[in-house]
Amino acid sequence: MNAIRLTRRQVGANYENQARRYLEHAGLVFVAANVACRAGELDLVMRDQQTWVFVEVRYRRNANFGGAAASVTYSKQQRLLRAAAFWLAQHNASFDTSSCRFDVLAITGRQLEWLPDAFNAQG
Repeated sequence: MNAIRLTRRQVGANYENQARRYLEHAGLVFVAANVACRAGELDLVMRDQQTWVFVEVRYRRNANFGGAAASVTYSKQQRLLRAAAFWLAQHNASFDTSSCRFDVLAITGRQLEWLPDAFNAQG
């Protein structure tokens, strides 16, 4: 009997759906998923009352190389900031005119860790 092998995209979609359900249960409101633009991709865009929340979902099978949260490097943060700025501009908003935050939802093995306001545009 052959085991079913999922593609990286399918695995990612599964964990993004899990993250979305977790955050909705925590009170955030879903706006969009997998928003791609020339600046990068936003896994989830959510609202926490009046705040735009851009969520990076990271999955790692284990913590052998630092776990999921450690994989959100400075360069990845910069790509997310550019993608969020582009997305806000598409919605007639900006970092200056809107309340925004960047969360990381890190899943390492079976452990889920939500890091609200993990980084921001101010550095």
